[in-house]
Formats: sequence, C-alpha cells, structure tokens
Amino acid sequence: MRKIELLAPAKDVATAREAILHGADAVYIGASSHGARKSAANAVDDIKALVEFAHQFRARVYVTVNTLVYDNEIAGVEALVWDLYRAGVDALIVQDMGLLRMNLPPVELHASTQCDTRTVAKARFLQDVGFSQIVLARELTLTEIGEICKSVRVPVECFVHGALCVSYSGRCHASFATNGRSANRGECSQICRLPFTLTDADGKTLARNKHLLSLRDFNASRSVGEMLSAGVSSFKIEGRLKDVGYVKNVTAYYRRLIDKEIELHPDEYCRASVGETTLKFTPDLRRSFNRGFTDYFLHNRRPAAISSPDTPKSQGVEVTDFRALKNGDGISFFDKKGEYTGAFVNGLNRDGSLRTSAGITIPKGTQLRLTYDKDWEKLLAGKTAERRIGVKIVLTPACVSAEDERGNSVTLPVDFETEKANKPQDFRAPFDKLGSTIYRLDKFSCTLPENLFIPVSKLVALRRELTERLDAANRITYPLKLRRPENSAQYHDAHLIFADNVSNHLASRFYAEHGVKDIEPAMEVSGRSSAKAGTVLMTTRHCILREMGQCLKRGGKPRLPLTLRSAGNVYGLNFDCTHCEMHLLKS
Repeated sequence: MRKIELLAPAKDVATAREAILHGADAVYIGASSHGARKSAANAVDDIKALVEFAHQFRARVYVTVNTLVYDNEIAGVEALVWDLYRAGVDALIVQDMGLLRMNLPPVELHASTQCDTRTVAKARFLQDVGFSQIVLARELTLTEIGEICKSVRVPVECFVHGALCVSYSGRCHASFATNGRSANRGECSQICRLPFTLTDADGKTLARNKHLLSLRDFNASRSVGEMLSAGVSSFKIEGRLKDVGYVKNVTAYYRRLIDKEIELHPDEYCRASVGETTLKFTPDLRRSFNRGFTDYFLHNRRPAAISSPDTPKSQGVEVTDFRALKNGDGISFFDKKGEYTGAFVNGLNRDGSLRTSAGITIPKGTQLRLTYDKDWEKLLAGKTAERRIGVKIVLTPACVSAEDERGNSVTLPVDFETEKANKPQDFRAPFDKLGSTIYRLDKFSCTLPENLFIPVSKLVALRRELTERLDAANRITYPLKLRRPENSAQYHDAHLIFADNVSNHLASRFYAEHGVKDIEPAMEVSGRSSAKAGTVLMTTRHCILREMGQCLKRGGKPRLPLTLRSAGNVYGLNFDCTHCEMHLLKS
C-alpha cells in the first residue's frame, strides 16, 4: 500500500503542534536561517521539542533550508544542518544543489518547489542524485503529474491548497531586480499583489489599477481522489505565514477528505501517521483567508478565472443577509470609488442598513463579504482538537501488557498482594483514565478472578508505567529514514542560465560533475545591474490576455507589445503561445 501524507505548514512550533493535533501526517517549518519565509524562523531547540511531540504520532518534521546559499555561508549552513540532524528532524527541504556537496549528515533531502520540477527528466534527475521526495510545480495538470509519478520511484508531493505564486517557483526575479529583495533568499516583496496599469503599443490603457498578476488561492479539494489516482503521495498545504486558525481549519478539512479516500481504497492507500483526531468544530475552507478559489491548471485550461484582479485581499464568505452579522464581525466591500475596503460591524439599523466602525452606513442589499467572523475566530482560538493513539491492555494474574496502534508492545510482571473483594471490582476503570496522555483505551481484557480486590493506586501506577514504557518503545522504534545515495546521472541540459539559481562554487561543482558545460551565476550573485532591458524576470502560465478574453490563440488582437506599470516601475510583457506562457520583462 502507498502511504499517503497530509503535509501542513507551520510558522512556529505552536502552530506545528496544532497542525499535528488536527490531523497532519507531517509539518514543514523554517529553521533559524535559509528558509524561504525569512520572517518564519525557529530556533533548533524549539524544533527539537516539536520533533519529540510529532514522533509520538509517527508524524514527520521537515525543515526548510530552501534558499540560495552564498559561498561565505556554506560553513554556517553545514553547522545548521548538523544541529537539525541531532535534533531528529526527518528531512530537509532544499533548493540549492550546493548542499549535496557539503559535509552533511545522512539526513533525507526533499527537492523544494523552488527546484521548479515540471518535467519527467527533471524529476528523474532529482531522484537519481539522492532526493527522497520531490515537490512538483503548482502549474501542472493531472496528466502531467501522472506522467511524472509513473517515471519515479520516490514519493511525489503536490500542493493541494493555499496561495499561488504567479511565476514558476524559484524562477521569479522581479522582486530582486526591482528592489533588491530576493524571493530565492526568503525576502519576496510580493510585487505580484500590487495594482498595475496595462497599456498597449499605442499607449491605450487596457486596464487601470488592477491586480493583474494576483492569483486566486489554490483549492484542489474536489480533486483529491484524482490526484491520488495520478500517483500523488504527499498533499501539501501552503501557508508558513498563516495564523494558527487557518492551519487548524485547512488541515482538518483535508484530513477528512484524504481519510475518505483511504477508506474507499483500503488495499491501495494507508495513512502515513497514526492517531485519530477528534474535532470540536466543522472545518470550512471558505471561512479562512482566501482570495477566491481556483484549481489552477489541474484540469488543463478552463474558462474559469484564475486571477483576482479587483483585490489581493481575502474574499471570505458572501453575506446574503445582514441580520446574520454580529457586532465585531469584519466585513469587506467595494466602496463608491471601486476600492475594496473593510470595516467592523457596529449594528443594524431599523431600515436594514448596517452601521460600521468606520462611520460608514451600508445600505441594505449591498454585496458584502464576511472576512472576520468573531465567533469563528474565538472558537478556533481555543482547544479545537485532540489526537489519540489506540491501545489494547491485557491484565492477568502474572503480568499486564499493552500494545498500541504504532506496533509497540510492552509487558510488565505483576505480583499483587490481593484481598478478597466484597463485590466484583471494575479492573478496567483505572486503565481507562488516559486523558493526560496521548493514548485511548480501545480494548481491555482481564483474567483476574472477580472476587479479588486490588488497590486502585496499584492499578493506576501500572497504567502510568505502561504508557511511559510505550513512549520509550516508540522513541526506540521510530523509523528515521536516511538520505538516498547519489548516482552519476546526467543533467538534462548542458547550459544553465541565471534563472537556474547557481549561487556558490559547490552548486557549480555539482552540476559540472553531472554533465553541465556552461553555468551562468544566479542574479543574486551577479547583482541587480545584471538585469538588462529585456531580461525575463518572471515566467508564468497565467496569461493576462487570456483572463481578459484576448487570447492570441483564440483570435485576440491586442496591439503588442503591452506594458505594465506600478508604483513607478515599468515592465514589458512577452507571450509565448507555443508553450502557453507569459514573460514579465525588465523594461
């Protein structure tokens, strides 16, 4: 059976713990440096504590070391990786191939989204050089995903939910070329979320102050079964900057979906971790931050919009009745100027209009979005889930034994000084009280004579020792995997350009040893000045012309070239209709 993993994001250890309690089989989290979300860094000691918590459920902890490394940082990255290895992390998610030439421990390596894996050749290469799991580009169709899954022997990881980068991940240099903040160094300034004005070759304005590069959020919840059939083994939720409520809700939602698929195909799939999650709320994706939803290119190019040109802000839930709103709820709407704005509810007037904290009265019938549900947020701020591991206990005159669903078992000898009981004793009750542990008593068997009396304190002591021994057995038997060996596979391209992100001499050596002849250094190494006019700063499958109904392959006849302007910055656009791609150019 194929192990199926639900992989959740965590900006910090507290969020990671909640993700696991709400059903995640694995979490990914940033370390103290070199994570693609620089503002979501965590100390190694904190990650070690997380590892100990996660491994109780056989859940895995992946640490992101997925930014480019400079030559003067190599020693520091090596030391960090060794510290993470000693902390017990299960794998590192990396982009920079220089790590494969560092002095590293035998920790598993996963190929990050920033590796931009879109082809069978790239996936096979990453497998052959030692990666244990491959994260595919978010732009792929189910057919493309299936072709890659069939071509490799390692698990394939795909995004299933969350924000979308408009560019192929790892190949966006717009932020660095514009203001020196590199997405490949965890400092993306999110230029794609800004408003742009689009003009044609004649200077005619085609769109004004529209968020033309801002995509809706990915939502593949309706395609989980199809993704499984295509060969996906790990379902990744985006969101290492998201709050804990978001992570709770989205993780719990996909946990239910994946569990249903596993139940439908018990001979094909099994879960990657153990422990049953009990929720105290009903998950609802619409009630967490979202810019509207798209399944992107999973089902090829369909008429449905994938961008959110009017606003990059949360769309929340549509409000159909003002009376359903409560004081303190946050609402968003388009004002008279056409700008998307927000306010808090202050009350309902007799005529059905709405009072807000901004001093604006909103007429009855205005289209509103509920973007902050006061009661929902209060609910998610509390204890909303628990996760327990089933255990079976057998009590006999000679011993007491326990076996848990992880496969661990322990046996303790007993020597009861018993007394004759006045009435039958409930021997199960003391073993049933496991609330302070991660365990749940699923089955209890007892062969003691009913007329015996044993002090409850002795039975409680046995229960405590059993659970402690099970904890110890799990630490001993936890299956920590090691890095796969690297073979002499040839890279599929003999020439690398700046967008291939070679930023240190070890990465250059790695590629040279795998057959690459010409290696251009990363833009981050060459400097912003290396981005001359016409340099491709971003390559995307999102096409502004298609979204505007002006697709060149479908008869659109805009006056080319087109130009984008925003905040004093000017970019050119180029359209590669053969590959259905759009390029953002340095102007």
